[in-house]
Amino acid sequence: MWETLGTVRDLGRLQQIASVLVGYGFGDMVRRIGMAGALERAGRILHWRDPEAMAHMAPPVRVRRALEELGPTFVKLGQVLATRVDLLPPEWTSELGKLQNAVPALPFEQIRPQLVEDLGADPAEVFARIEEAPLAAASLAQAHRAWLADGSPVVLKIRRPGIRDLVEADLRLLARLAEIVEARAPDLRRYRPTQVVHEFGLSLRRELDFAGEGRNAERIAANFAGNDSIVVPKVYWQWTCERLNVQQLLDGIPGTDLAAVDAAGMDRAALARTGADIVLKMVLEDGFFHADPHPGNIFYMPGGRIGVIDFGMVGRISDQRRFQIVQLLHGLVAREPEAVADVLVDWAEGSGEVDESRLQGDVGAFVDQYRGVPLKDLRMGLMLSDVTAILREHGLSLPPDLALMIKAFLTLEGMGRQLDPDFDMAGAAKPYVEQVLLKRWSPRALLRRGRRGMLDALELAGDMPRELRRLLRMTRRGRLHMQMEVTSLKAFGDQVDRAANRLTMGVVTAALVIGSSIVMHSAGGGVPSRWLLVLGVMGFIGAALTGLWILLSIWRSGKG
Repeated sequence: MWETLGTVRDLGRLQQIASVLVGYGFGDMVRRIGMAGALERAGRILHWRDPEAMAHMAPPVRVRRALEELGPTFVKLGQVLATRVDLLPPEWTSELGKLQNAVPALPFEQIRPQLVEDLGADPAEVFARIEEAPLAAASLAQAHRAWLADGSPVVLKIRRPGIRDLVEADLRLLARLAEIVEARAPDLRRYRPTQVVHEFGLSLRRELDFAGEGRNAERIAANFAGNDSIVVPKVYWQWTCERLNVQQLLDGIPGTDLAAVDAAGMDRAALARTGADIVLKMVLEDGFFHADPHPGNIFYMPGGRIGVIDFGMVGRISDQRRFQIVQLLHGLVAREPEAVADVLVDWAEGSGEVDESRLQGDVGAFVDQYRGVPLKDLRMGLMLSDVTAILREHGLSLPPDLALMIKAFLTLEGMGRQLDPDFDMAGAAKPYVEQVLLKRWSPRALLRRGRRGMLDALELAGDMPRELRRLLRMTRRGRLHMQMEVTSLKAFGDQVDRAANRLTMGVVTAALVIGSSIVMHSAGGGVPSRWLLVLGVMGFIGAALTGLWILLSIWRSGKG
């Protein structure tokens, strides 16, 4: 019942989403997933004529424009989809990568009450000065320059008031729509919408926690302790919380202003090498990396150092994954298609049936085209992008951590070649690949894995007699059961169960209406009769809510 009431609460937002989709020429999709019928029954009639202006617009452009119009949650969803090079072709990821967070800033007076609440005092009592005009305004937050009492410049990253409620409403609708898409649009099922929305929800909720962003920054700073090549802004924890992040202001040249880099006399090739070393260390050595290293999050600092900001989106890579990445890179560079295919099969495990011989043949043909190409001429980002295209052709997808990693590699190589056209990504990665291999096969690592395997084997051997006795005991007592599930029969059973539930609720509704009518008809003017009148009204309200629940359950299952 509460879920039903929540759906009613979000109906207005659902109508906005459907209207925007229809406006950008996706009316057929709105019909197919059942949104049209529900909204029309709710009295919200949609106009299905597609604007003529949309006729010449490519589908990726229309999707990007629609996401921008739908607001912050959908802009973030598009940015996450832009990282899924394993699910979407390059023309889609490239277009979605253009999604911008820039939105009109809120007046400072509008965010001041929340700022006072988070600081526990008036901002003028905490900071020597605050610029009310924002440095930047994004969909989730806006940033203001300020100065501490000692004169240190800082940045206040302030979450937009009320943004969490909007995001949560959108996430509820996205989760439900993803379920409907998987059930009613088989051609879209291979994009795994429910999985993508689930992962997106986790990522977006983490981004809304600015204290978590501060912890991410400090973890990366600790990983680079003693390394002066990277500058991570200091977090001022006495004022940082979920809705506010107070951090050091980095004074450098934005990564988008290459003309200023040249004017400052900085060595572009050296900056490209430094940036590559930073990202490769994060991914291959630390296993914890900035997942959105685009030029807007980069500053070129004096002394050839690189400043990095915005650690809301990070990726994590396990030791096993790092070794698999190294195997893949080594297989691509050494032209060993079997090794590449083995890694791809491991990565795609659980995403569908794999025709390994066909996959290995496609990988072999792909690797063979690079035979004889000098190492410095290899484009690692392009090669990884082509590998994910092979996965798409086979209907396979990558785990989310690897999708973020490949996107980071693509961004890194693109930035590196902007700085230095001769940037050699493969050469920059080589020492890190060798280091991971040496670490993997070092005597200490082999001893540790061997000891762990031996302990697991001993534990299994120790548990085996007890488990066998338990199995035999259950067999003798007739308590050993075998369960078999037939998907088609299960779906039919679910339909019958839903129909029975609706029928029962319909009978209850009818009983409430009849009973309430009788009660109210017998009510007169005395005190006891007024209580009967109240009871009758409550019965009608219960009947209305129950009927609403039945209607919405019919809509949700697509039976209306």
